[in-house]
Amino acid sequence: MSARASEAVDAFKTRHAVLVTGGAGYIGSHAVLALKDAGWKVAVIDNLVTGFRWAVPEGVAFYEGDIADGELVARIIAEQQIGAILHFAGSIIVPESVSDPLKYYSNNTVKSRALIESAVNGGVKHFIFSSTAATYGTPEGDGPIPESAPQQPINPYGTSKLMTEWMLRDVAFAHDFNYCALRYFNVAGADPQARTGQSTAGATHLIKVAVEAALGKRDSVAVFGTDFDTPDGTGVRDYIHVSDLANAHVLALEALIENPSESHRLNCGYGHGYSVLEVLDAVDRVTNLKIERVLSDRRAGDPAALTADSSAIRARFGWQPAFDDLDTIVTHALAWERRLSERAG
Repeated sequence: MSARASEAVDAFKTRHAVLVTGGAGYIGSHAVLALKDAGWKVAVIDNLVTGFRWAVPEGVAFYEGDIADGELVARIIAEQQIGAILHFAGSIIVPESVSDPLKYYSNNTVKSRALIESAVNGGVKHFIFSSTAATYGTPEGDGPIPESAPQQPINPYGTSKLMTEWMLRDVAFAHDFNYCALRYFNVAGADPQARTGQSTAGATHLIKVAVEAALGKRDSVAVFGTDFDTPDGTGVRDYIHVSDLANAHVLALEALIENPSESHRLNCGYGHGYSVLEVLDAVDRVTNLKIERVLSDRRAGDPAALTADSSAIRARFGWQPAFDDLDTIVTHALAWERRLSERAG
């Protein structure tokens, strides 16, 4: 970062706070910690449908409510002097999006439109959006997916996120406003200090489900599909540690402030993947246990493999992952799951 850019970021920190939507949820709560650790002032809005009030640290202004509530969001922007928004609030379960598409177009698209409008009306100039690799659908070829790959989602979840990317593109063209859409691959793990983690009951994230099974909270783990065109027949995904992802948001925020005329659409992943069976083997290895595996049919809307070409975010933002190791990701997820058990006890 140049001296002039550093001065711009420091001046922004002095004048403004950052609003994190869904900041009481899994990824949002990690972003709040990353921002606070980096010296930013933070406010959170969350309706607590899937988030937890205790996941928001002390000293962070918290508002319980919906991002589509224009009056509430306008009040937050004014009270907290919001200068940027990190938008995590939304629905994320692919099979549910197939069975209940209208929920996803409401939560992920319609409400995002309302939030973007509140941002523009409130003079918020920087916006970071929690997008997804699901916007790519089923890419051609076996290699990591670049940002230039066609975006052809195969499920309503991916389509609902892609529509929001389009809205942001058009709003940035029409207003004094820039954005970064970060396309997540498979997010996993937990804060290394065990301050927060994946806490939602009934979560569908594979590593979360597997560590629950290892601790006796589930009887088994379902393996959805064993006939994919992959080395062992199970789906391959690029698992990114949630703290590395949170750090990417801080770097994206700095980049938006440094160059307000430029927007970004970037992948967040490690560039390599693990199959479902490889992940379960890692959990067995870390816990020294053997999880029961139940082989099941494929789920609707699941592609065979998704891995990220993350060269662009590394080049533009200088992003350097700190936790690119499957056993480390599992270890942190397991530590958080044990802490949740202690909390429940």
